[in-house]
Amino acid sequence: MATTTEPTTPVDRESLKRVTVIAAAAALGGFLFGYDSSVINGAVTGIQDHFEVGSGETGTVVAVALLGSAAGAAVAGRLADRLGRLRVMHIAAVLFAVSAVGSSMPWDIWSLGAWRVLAGFAIGLASVIGPTYIAEIAPPAHRGKLASFQQMAIVLGITASQLVNWGIAQGADGKSQNALGPLDAWQWMLMAAVVPALLYLVLTLAIPESPRHLVATGRLDEAARVLREVEGRGVAPKSRIAQIQHSIATDHKPRFTDLLGRFGPLPIVWAGIGLAVFQQLVGINVIFYYSSILWQSVGIDESNSLLISISTSIVNIVGTVVAMLFIDKIGRKPLAMIGSVGMTVALGCASWAFSYKTGSGTEISIPDTQGTIALVAAHVFVFFFAVSWGVILWVMVGEMFPLRIRALAVSVATSFNWIANWAVTESFPTMRDWNLSATYAMYAGFALLSLLFVKAFVTETKGRTLESM
Repeated sequence: MATTTEPTTPVDRESLKRVTVIAAAAALGGFLFGYDSSVINGAVTGIQDHFEVGSGETGTVVAVALLGSAAGAAVAGRLADRLGRLRVMHIAAVLFAVSAVGSSMPWDIWSLGAWRVLAGFAIGLASVIGPTYIAEIAPPAHRGKLASFQQMAIVLGITASQLVNWGIAQGADGKSQNALGPLDAWQWMLMAAVVPALLYLVLTLAIPESPRHLVATGRLDEAARVLREVEGRGVAPKSRIAQIQHSIATDHKPRFTDLLGRFGPLPIVWAGIGLAVFQQLVGINVIFYYSSILWQSVGIDESNSLLISISTSIVNIVGTVVAMLFIDKIGRKPLAMIGSVGMTVALGCASWAFSYKTGSGTEISIPDTQGTIALVAAHVFVFFFAVSWGVILWVMVGEMFPLRIRALAVSVATSFNWIANWAVTESFPTMRDWNLSATYAMYAGFALLSLLFVKAFVTETKGRTLESM
């Protein structure tokens, strides 16, 4: 059967620079995704102290944002089709800014939770609209590189939030619960997200709408102008517009029944859900949401625990770069299995080290040797996750499904990812208080199961065309 391919007309240098800047502006939503997701890390101790709450309430307030994220992701596509890609970015930017101010000045722990839900909704919008817009604005020959901006922006956002948290804590004698001017340090940490949110709004007001949305809404002259702007002088706007119109006219709107076989969901759908769930069950977001209280729970003071959060975020960036360099050379499946082995060993070592924790309350300690092993194991775990599952999940769910169910199947897998993220985030504070070593042993078990799952149920997608899936 014949297939059509997208044009590969070379893009002139000026147009490539322009579309790179446009993609970077759109990817700032990914930066806010990472920033707002992990900024709570440095503020947790201050929140617990200010509201005098325990682990259960803390876990709920941290995790509830993820339910908002799931809701935001669920409606982002429809909003983007109805209002436009840029308008959704603007809505997300405003919600980020408003939630940052509200979260910094809550009247009780549950109002903080409500503001966190609003921030989560913005995260959900950003998690969908950024990659969608970049894919639609990028010239085909450069789509892969430009699409990688989103993932890099997320890990940079995580790192930036840890740096800001540490800097604010230093101004308050190293503790997030201390006063810093009219507010406590933890409040400044949450409010600081206003700055990148407003920058996101300003930058997205200056970039063009997606050509696909312009064509879909009949604004053909604008679409032609944008295509010339991002694809260069060699593009034939009328031909490209005709292709977009054909694509829109022949789009298949999948239904949930399309995901079902005779005996329930199709095996490929189960494979996608499994990848999405295992990515979270290894406990990666414990590092990014709770590393401050994690290290305090084994006797490290708050200021140094924030420094450790910065170093693991930097390792996350390095691992992501390595993954981008090798994913097309090694392949998705082998890289995922390498990551699973590395995570299993690292988490097992961390579990062993945490078993030496002694004391209670503020009198907690861990022997120097075991403490060093725990720190090294945490960094090794983050590296192996970033170099494999951190990138591979999003690459594979975009490749592995047949075209007729791809959009819906990706949505289902993403929803399960958010739900698993919520479950781990909600449960960790209570499980840490119960038995930190056993908690990490459980994460190591899931990492081992992820290896067996990939080996048995995941098919390599490297080098295959999307049409062949």
